[in-house]
Amino acid sequence: MTSNTRRLFLQAGTFALLLLTGLAEAAPQHALTLYDEQPKYPSGFSHFDYVNPDAPKGGTLRQAGFGSFDSLNPFINKGVAADDIGLVYDTLTTNSLDEPFTVYGLLAEKIEKGPDNKWVRFYLRPEARFHDGEPVEAEDVVFTFETLISKGAPHYRGYYADVEKVVIESPRRVRFDFKHAGNRELPLILGQLPVLPKHWWKSRDFATGSMEAPLGSGPYRIERAEAGRSVRYARVEHYWGKDLAVNRGFYNFDHVNVDYYRDNTVALQAFKAGHFDYWLETSAKNWATAYDIAAVKDGRILKEEIANHNPQGMQGFIFNIRRGRLQDARVREALALLFDFEWTNRQLFNGAYTRTTSYFDNSELAASGLPSQQELNILEPLRGKIPDQVFETPFELPQTNADGIIRAQQRRAYELLTAAGWKIENDQMVDAEGKPVKLEFLLVQADFERVLLPYKRNLASLGIELELRRVDVSQYINRLRSRDYDMIVSGFGQSSSPGNEQREYWHSASADNPGSRNYIGLKDPAIDVLVEKLIAADSREELITRTRALDRVLLSGHYVIPNWHIKTWRVAYWSHLAHPEITPRYDVGLMTWWNKPDVSQPEPKQIDDESATETETSKLSVTEQ
Repeated sequence: MTSNTRRLFLQAGTFALLLLTGLAEAAPQHALTLYDEQPKYPSGFSHFDYVNPDAPKGGTLRQAGFGSFDSLNPFINKGVAADDIGLVYDTLTTNSLDEPFTVYGLLAEKIEKGPDNKWVRFYLRPEARFHDGEPVEAEDVVFTFETLISKGAPHYRGYYADVEKVVIESPRRVRFDFKHAGNRELPLILGQLPVLPKHWWKSRDFATGSMEAPLGSGPYRIERAEAGRSVRYARVEHYWGKDLAVNRGFYNFDHVNVDYYRDNTVALQAFKAGHFDYWLETSAKNWATAYDIAAVKDGRILKEEIANHNPQGMQGFIFNIRRGRLQDARVREALALLFDFEWTNRQLFNGAYTRTTSYFDNSELAASGLPSQQELNILEPLRGKIPDQVFETPFELPQTNADGIIRAQQRRAYELLTAAGWKIENDQMVDAEGKPVKLEFLLVQADFERVLLPYKRNLASLGIELELRRVDVSQYINRLRSRDYDMIVSGFGQSSSPGNEQREYWHSASADNPGSRNYIGLKDPAIDVLVEKLIAADSREELITRTRALDRVLLSGHYVIPNWHIKTWRVAYWSHLAHPEITPRYDVGLMTWWNKPDVSQPEPKQIDDESATETETSKLSVTEQ
């Protein structure tokens, strides 16, 4: 229905509008896909392919958390929330882990969206219940949405910015109306909304961090939590959704424990001593050298590489361009030239990694070579507002011989810095204002210092001082939120169907939002245009083209020093755990695992002298997160 026709119907009267709109609506569906293609799983399916529907229930999954936590409210910008707190809450829909972006009804039995993507309607299941037995109703959905917008972390306001209003149509039917038509992703994003109990929160201050166990409707509840030390989740015995097709084969552990460690080296030793069951290894050096122990040799600990089909996104050393001396792209490019990836990969990572060259690496979304004609149709209107090199030169990163000698890169870096007005005085680099250049790299993990020390030396060769500032988790998060850093190491994760979350990464609207992931501080109208075009893509082909165009412009700005990636998840686990034969394409799927009934969980052992020696050796490695 066109906007002109809609106005005519409004003038004709409310009844006619409702009647004709009803005729135009699509039938409610059990699943939604981004471009209205058929979902993999039809209505009435019994379970996802990547689960064992007959997996035995029981036992405890013991995991390690990093750092600390001081809150059980993950929805606000105060404190650090406990790991796995999402297990307490159900969402309107749930994602399939083997499709790029398809959602299936969870709290919502059916989903219906307007033919012009101007609204979405959710039909709640009559059996859906919070843990206290109260039904999940439309007023809870509205309460959740309005509370997150008004009192939740600032990023919610950006994430749901295109929602005009939310309407209760009946106790189990709720509709979201959008400000603009054509946002294909927004109905799917709203399905990810965790629904909070209005009756429970009415006597509590949502905006205040708390260690009170929250009420939810999900498969687990919090049984015990000790701030900074551990949290224990218990499977809800009479969980309302346990027999749903989307939940069959999931949530097989009676309990999920998370014990916190402030150092990953200590945590790895605790894993090998049987203190917890599962470890996602992020260090190539550790993967190659730290598992030469009896428990691995005799099969009590299993090592496995699981294929990861996700786009790898961009992990990198991120510049905060809110800092004056980092606003010049020539400066950022020069600083990037002094990172010797090839030497780092050979000496520290056993050659395990591939250099990341795109914000959407390991996918068809990544830009390469010069722009295609379809990309040029998007980029040409922005000529003069984006770097000329986007049109003229493919983005490339320098390559070295991995021998630690980077004279060519140093010369080029010096040329760029000189062009930016920097110069060396008394063996020290000074910026365009004549101030000595000292950069602070904010860190939370001690192990990453090993990666940065060679980079620090390379910067020092040009008279630039790099201070490695390691702080605890709480300080790190507070400084991250206040944007108090020159550089950090972090990443911008990507899915196979990027969309609204790109505003949180790159859009001007998120730059001053302390809860956003716009760590760079981007406020670029041209990038804003590209982000909006990506979100408005009307087909898979359009999405690919528009994503590649955005990728090119981001790369040309030298906003990060790209790091590395690997195309597998490296997991180690004790042999009493098992997982389905088919693993999901886009996730490890840990909540589909189970305890083998006939294999005992290991008794935790004290870390002995041999383990202590291993700990000292493992300090030579790094955690590449």
